[in-house]
Amino acid sequence: MKPRIKYNDVAPGVREAMLSLEKYVHSSGLESSLLNLVKIRASQINNCAWCLDMHTKDARAEGESEQRIYQLSAWRESPFYTDRERAALAWTEAVTLVSETHVPDDVYEEVMKYFTEKEIVDLTLAIIAINGWNRLNVAFRTVAGDYKPKQISKPKLVMDQSSA
Repeated sequence: MKPRIKYNDVAPGVREAMLSLEKYVHSSGLESSLLNLVKIRASQINNCAWCLDMHTKDARAEGESEQRIYQLSAWRESPFYTDRERAALAWTEAVTLVSETHVPDDVYEEVMKYFTEKEIVDLTLAIIAINGWNRLNVAFRTVAGDYKPKQISKPKLVMDQSSA
């Protein structure tokens, strides 16, 4: 695959804007392991190779099991996720596929059982952020494969190439 545009080079302000979202998300108090699952699941739905490469590597580096990463696309049929994670994954799918799902009431009611209102807003912003990164990387054909785990310093959010 050949990249179309290196958006960081031609519009560095885009990256800085996205990093502001990431900074907020990572300071929100949501568990890093949950955020990793959300980022991987949204990236699977959006077919974003760059983000899948990045977030699966980072999840592994943070101690996530291979089994949970491999089973993520079939989370409903898998016993490896908590009820809170399941609610977050359902919310992730509904928000990512908003034009199809319109974020149904039953999914909202389920996420309300496990998250405070603030956590739902923060979770939604995390989903918005990864969907934004996915769209940038898919649209501009950012080539995956070179990312090294922990290239990002989460508190500082120093990102390499097209970060997601």
